[in-house]
Amino acid sequence: MTWHSPTVVLVSPAWATALPAAALTALRQAEHVFAAADLPEATRAALDAKPAPEPAELTRHSGVVLISTSADEPGAAALVAAGAAVVETPVPPLARAAEVMDRLRSPGGCPWDAAQTHDSLRQYLVEETYELLDAIEEGDRAALREELGDVLLQVLFHARVAAEHQTDPFGIDEVAGELVDKLVGRHPNVFSGSEAVHTAERQQVRWEELKQAEKRRESIVDGVALGQPAAALAGKLGHRTGRAGLPYDLFPSGTDEGSKLFRIAAGARRGGVDPEGTLRAVAKAFANDVRAAERAAREAGFDPATLDADGWRRFWPVQST
Repeated sequence: MTWHSPTVVLVSPAWATALPAAALTALRQAEHVFAAADLPEATRAALDAKPAPEPAELTRHSGVVLISTSADEPGAAALVAAGAAVVETPVPPLARAAEVMDRLRSPGGCPWDAAQTHDSLRQYLVEETYELLDAIEEGDRAALREELGDVLLQVLFHARVAAEHQTDPFGIDEVAGELVDKLVGRHPNVFSGSEAVHTAERQQVRWEELKQAEKRRESIVDGVALGQPAAALAGKLGHRTGRAGLPYDLFPSGTDEGSKLFRIAAGARRGGVDPEGTLRAVAKAFANDVRAAERAAREAGFDPATLDADGWRRFWPVQST
């Protein structure tokens, strides 16, 4: 009789149903598939694995695959000592990122990270968000990947700080759980089949209706982030009030520049144009033109700092029509 070496498959306690790819080959070739005592019953049943016998008996079987959540489990330890191959489930990078954040905030970690608060981290959240926005606008895929990671860092950082709160702690798992509940609850057409939504426009309206009902908001402008950039804020207010039927003539009617800008931004959003995005695009194009004129001046032997109005006009890039 040919003896086939045993294999121990280690799965994550948090994701016990997720098997590493290498484990599938071992399972197909196995003569016996056993579940260690630490494996959740649902996972054991899904794999049709038998409860593992005592370690001494386990090591006498040929072609054994034992599925466990820990190499320290007695049966797994016995098989490893007998020369079993070990196949481990890699820790998902997202879970690893949370572990790294925990390490940085723990005693013996990073003093700077440990000293941060929600308030001290605000500036970095704003900066990283704008850097991500810039990567999106520039179409830079490498920068997009990096900046998404930096924004994720801010989420992990704030969640870890929140977990240390003395009276109302919550961590990244609670944050993710609440997000899952929100996504499922606001997509009944997808997850419960209780209603039909066939267009993106209808989905957006339905999302806002469900949000309004969930949060029991008394005003159509409740929940609008007043700290966002002014053009975006005016646009959001224009959009919200437009859905409620508030007429244009009730917009701020003053002749001051602020009132004029509000009417432009709010009206643009009602017309389907993102005022923040379009204004940023024009501003960035203008900044590029300034740099182009400065380069042209230097190439012609002029210091851009000395240019007067006519000088700027001379070197200003020709606009294509």
